[in-house]
Amino acid sequence: MARTPAPGTRERILGVASRLFYENGVRAVGMNRIIIEAGTGKNLLYQHFPAKSDLVAAYLEGARERRARTTARALEAAGDDPREQLVALVAEVATTVRRPGFRGCAFRNYLAEFPEDDGDAPAAVAHAQLAETRAQLAELVGRLGVPDPDRLVEQLWLIVDGLFLQAAYRDRMDDRLDPAADAAVDLARRLVGA
Repeated sequence: MARTPAPGTRERILGVASRLFYENGVRAVGMNRIIIEAGTGKNLLYQHFPAKSDLVAAYLEGARERRARTTARALEAAGDDPREQLVALVAEVATTVRRPGFRGCAFRNYLAEFPEDDGDAPAAVAHAQLAETRAQLAELVGRLGVPDPDRLVEQLWLIVDGLFLQAAYRDRMDDRLDPAADAAVDLARRLVGA
């Protein structure tokens, strides 16, 4: 008879795996390492996550939920003005990338690590997150009534991508990240006329 997992086992496994995937990259972390660090048996891990791709997809879904919450808070704090909401979205990313231990966007990192895996579940989560984020920008820009909304969306998307990219490779001790993040917010403010 199979043992009944202790309450919280799935969350413990996912928490350990999420930390390891984010810190080291998905490819570098094997299931055995997760089993050891989570203090669980192999059968128990595979009971909750039948394949590594299931565990990676759950890790990305968790990251997606956290991003959704922080984005919603930023939009709510900005009020109803789409200009201020667009600036708030960029400012929220600028705040995120300054956090200690930040190693880049989990979704962009996954897609860079596995560019060939377009059909798998983790790639689907990552692509969906990025598409929804971009669509959110497009919806807000659409409310501005600017003459070339597609161009403005592209400019803002490049700012967001640039923030995530710089934070992923810059040394945490690099003093230039703060001015770069501030400059990104200033640039977004000028672009939207806020």
